[in-house]
Amino acid sequence: MQIYLARNNVQAGPYSLDQLNAMLANGDVLLDDLMWHEGMANWQRLGEVTGNQLYYSPSGDIQPANSATAVNSSQHTSPSASNSTDRVSVERLFGKPDIPKDETSPNNQPNSVNRPPVSLGKFSSQSNPALSNAATGAQPVVLAPIMSRILALAINAVLYMLSILPVVMAFTKLDIDMEKFQSLTDFNAAYEYSVSLMQSIPDSTILASQLMMFGLFAIQLLLIIRRGQSLGKMITGIRVVDQQTHRLPPLGRLLGMRTLFLVIVYNLIFSVTSVLGFAVIAVHYFMASKSPQKIGLHDRLAKTLVVKASDEQLNKQP
Repeated sequence: MQIYLARNNVQAGPYSLDQLNAMLANGDVLLDDLMWHEGMANWQRLGEVTGNQLYYSPSGDIQPANSATAVNSSQHTSPSASNSTDRVSVERLFGKPDIPKDETSPNNQPNSVNRPPVSLGKFSSQSNPALSNAATGAQPVVLAPIMSRILALAINAVLYMLSILPVVMAFTKLDIDMEKFQSLTDFNAAYEYSVSLMQSIPDSTILASQLMMFGLFAIQLLLIIRRGQSLGKMITGIRVVDQQTHRLPPLGRLLGMRTLFLVIVYNLIFSVTSVLGFAVIAVHYFMASKSPQKIGLHDRLAKTLVVKASDEQLNKQP
């Protein structure tokens, strides 16, 4: 089997299966590189072919490349066009000595395989779940699934509700005149009646709820500052990182813009109507689901990504 690789508008190869797996193991080849061998319909991202594993074991059928990595055939008139592309070894791309020709090409045969053209100008790591940025020294990351982000939000909401549970339970035990409450059409009168009910709740119960709420808030802030994670994100194994460095964002954007500012905004929205608040959250996750980098309203505002957590992301220096 002769395997060809491509990166940065340069094709490399052919390589044997053993050579490919060796280069995957030592990091010379990345999962974001493209690959093709006879039997594949199009060039594909290597991670998609290997299941994001650093080992390739060909199966019987090769699935067609998806829209993120498939080559746009309309821009290429003939597969033979790839023969004019300069092909060098992956080692040379890294500034290393080339593998001898008799190792890269069995029996020293000329490269006559007719393979599809590749256009890396149309291929971007940003369109794939695994992202890396060699120019900034960013570590590869895997984008967090949208459902993991929604689950993290739900966990944080449940924790918040648990913090006010003592007050809610005490409130349900009050003798509330629902007919009187429903007959109040004036907002001020309804507010005064609600305040009078709250005054009937023991101070110790209110204090316990406040301590639980402030304690939860303090823990959340500490985790966000130190780890880029709320409790919900920690449980689901995801984290907020900077879009460029793939490490913890600057404190101003992480804590000020993405946390405190958004908490204030959402509290104001929910104070007007909960329908509008849930609509904004829905728009945020809808935008994230349609974005190649899963960037929603929050991420655009703070220039962040939500990714699967890795200890490397906690390093301050690249």
